[in-house]
Amino acid sequence: MNRLLILAADAEKYTNLIKAAELPQLEVMTASDAGSSITMAAGCNIVLGDPPMISEVLASAGRLEWVQSTWAGVDQLCQPDMRRDYLLTGAKEIFGPTISEYVITYLFALERRLFNMRDNQLERKWRPLTYRPARIIKLGIIGLGSIGRKLASTARHFGIQVVGLNRSGRSCDEVEKVYGADNLAGFLGSLDYVVLTLPATAQTRNFINADVLKLMKPTAVLINVGRGNSINEADLVCALSDGVIGGAVLDVFENEPLDRESPLWQLSNVYITPHTAAVSFPEDITGIFIENYQRFLRKEPLQHVVDFELGY
Repeated sequence: MNRLLILAADAEKYTNLIKAAELPQLEVMTASDAGSSITMAAGCNIVLGDPPMISEVLASAGRLEWVQSTWAGVDQLCQPDMRRDYLLTGAKEIFGPTISEYVITYLFALERRLFNMRDNQLERKWRPLTYRPARIIKLGIIGLGSIGRKLASTARHFGIQVVGLNRSGRSCDEVEKVYGADNLAGFLGSLDYVVLTLPATAQTRNFINADVLKLMKPTAVLINVGRGNSINEADLVCALSDGVIGGAVLDVFENEPLDRESPLWQLSNVYITPHTAAVSFPEDITGIFIENYQRFLRKEPLQHVVDFELGY
């Protein structure tokens, strides 16, 4: 008999969905906070949950064989001092559509100047504003995993020009051209929007810094839907304040919630959202878990296995 610990903010929803699936040879235990689950973790060989909470009970999970993350980001579980004697699987191939909705929403809101239009409405001003058609907008995506590829396909549906950047420069069917990391200047120089979909790794920390920001057009907008630590926030504040780039749409930050004293709150060319570009819907995550559990029973390779060294 396998024993599953569900440890998540939405633990009750996950429990109901998994019990409804009537999975064989599975006993389910539930907790919505790490403190109350330490004793339960000791007897469980499978954990489904939110990485920050899982990280608090790993040391107590003596029977642990497999962890299914409910989040795309698993960096809390990939730190060098964390145990790695189990199989970790991620939540992949499900966030691309909602991330794409977020990016395209902000892109067209800015292009169609909806925020300005609203201000004019409140002041009762009839003031037509100019905008660009999608076909002349150039979007660059840094990180061509499943999320980046889905975003590229969505953007191209609207006629937006899309290029991408990855470490190797390896081709990708969803974008018109792929640049390698050694050609940042060539990649960034003509872009109207730069979207980060990077995971949190040692290599991506502060990927966007003062030197990189200077390579962008002064009218370009930076959008981060990946991980907060890929941007040096102090450098970004300076670039936004000094007109080095045109603006930023930020859903993720190095420290969350964003400090109330952060200068980012006050900058008129910054748009902040509280890490909601793509949330984990239990129905989606449960689908991944059920497929992987069936594979686990058959002793087949699981989907979306995370490399602890890479962090994804």
